[in-house]
Amino acid sequence: MSISPIVVADLSFSWPDDVPVFHDLTFNVDAERVGLVAPNGAGKSTLLKLIAGVLTPRSGSVSVAGVLGYLPQDLPLTAERSVAEVLGMAGVIAALDAIERGDTDERHFTAIGDDWDVEDRARVELERLGLGQVSLRDPLSTLSGGQAVSLGLAAQLLRRPDVLLLDEPTNNLDGPARRRLYDVLEKWRGCLLVVSHDRELLERVDRTAELDGSRIRFYGGGFSAYQEAVEAERESAERRLRNAEQELKREKREMQQARERAERRAGNAARNLDNAGLARIVAGGLKRSAENAAGSARQMHASRVQDAKERVDDAARAVRSDQQIALELPATRVPAGRTLFVGEHLRKRYGDRELFAGDGADLTVRGPERIALTGANGAGKSTLLRLVGGELAPDGGTVQHADGRTAYLSQRLDLLDEDRTVAENLAAAAPALPDAERLHLLARFLFRGQRVHLPVRALSGGERLRATLACVLYAEPAPHLLLLDEPTNNLDLVSVAQLESALNAYQGAFIVISHDERFLEEIKVERRLELVDGRLTEAR
Repeated sequence: MSISPIVVADLSFSWPDDVPVFHDLTFNVDAERVGLVAPNGAGKSTLLKLIAGVLTPRSGSVSVAGVLGYLPQDLPLTAERSVAEVLGMAGVIAALDAIERGDTDERHFTAIGDDWDVEDRARVELERLGLGQVSLRDPLSTLSGGQAVSLGLAAQLLRRPDVLLLDEPTNNLDGPARRRLYDVLEKWRGCLLVVSHDRELLERVDRTAELDGSRIRFYGGGFSAYQEAVEAERESAERRLRNAEQELKREKREMQQARERAERRAGNAARNLDNAGLARIVAGGLKRSAENAAGSARQMHASRVQDAKERVDDAARAVRSDQQIALELPATRVPAGRTLFVGEHLRKRYGDRELFAGDGADLTVRGPERIALTGANGAGKSTLLRLVGGELAPDGGTVQHADGRTAYLSQRLDLLDEDRTVAENLAAAAPALPDAERLHLLARFLFRGQRVHLPVRALSGGERLRATLACVLYAEPAPHLLLLDEPTNNLDLVSVAQLESALNAYQGAFIVISHDERFLEEIKVERRLELVDGRLTEAR
């Protein structure tokens, strides 16, 4: 019997302040591609670090068979390092360069060993990941964020790992870079464990693993199969809950009826005994016997009611609590054909670099258009969005905004006052809204009870998104043009679904930068603009 490449047994881990993360977590991963999903904060990245040996468990064990490759979410890369250093071959490259210059010192041959083809192998991996133009001797400062991620993956693949751990590998990658990554991983034949919120990537795995506290549940297939299985589980759990609740009502009703019957019998028996003229001792014995029988019946019914309550509790725990935002946003409605923004011959310069080619970028937004803005990393998409939003002034060209508010939602979600509570931030955004309506509105954004009084800095990523959406969408005046820059980055799948729900209720226009094709489909994008080589064109 072969040993699984990843075996985790009775794993427990807590942070230094004794906040527990896992307790007795046990699972194994075979030579397959597995996508690991869970809400933000559930411990996915922590688990990968434990498997990679970056963190040490408090108890239990982790074993990895063979060579391990690990790509963390936040790459520890500094601008001064060279590409060769990141790829782990700087010493070999230096030795090859020295020999090429005529230096035949023995230490250079020792450094090279059997790696005479290292440059060729590196070039193959770099080409596969779209980095064919990158020189091994280039500093990282010449690379974009997406290129740095691709370089980090190339470094791991060059190690020829048996086990590969990837933590959000498509963050910061543009569309073409994502597709190259998908192609590489589809051909992967080792053991892969990938943490991701990218549904296109998750469709390509063999199994999906859901991390829930100290338990992992495996589902066959990619993300769609996982969703179908989860939905079937939810429906089954809800049926069990309804049946358990009906059973509890029936048991309570039967207990009440039994109590009433016992009280009637006791009353009738007392009258009959008085009329029967029995001796007092005999009458007392009969009365005690009746009371004991009634007491046993009460205990039996109480026990059955308690069992029914426990079944209700068990069924309720099995029902998933992934809640959706349900909104109506009539104040954001924009008439068809109304011009919201016109930018002509827009120019922006960074040093000697002219961002938009030719006569500059032209952009017009009319009516409730849903526009996706795409293009490679570094093409100028975020700059264009900030020009539309008025955060940046163009170096040339003209800008016209219609009456009405434009709201800019950056991927940093930094619009709110960190020290104010959720309720206070909404009060500042919508001061005319009465307190009761404000609380009702926050409940629709899933903030209930004491959660509305939490300071923003204490919120999770998903909660921060919902609080920001509440303040942006219900601000006074309501926004008619919404600008979103990579809004799904670093959001868990539940939060992405909630964002989709909110945007589908929004009735104004929006421009969104995103490389997440599934997200763009769900929010019903109807117009696509592409920024390539400084030129803004309608994509077909």
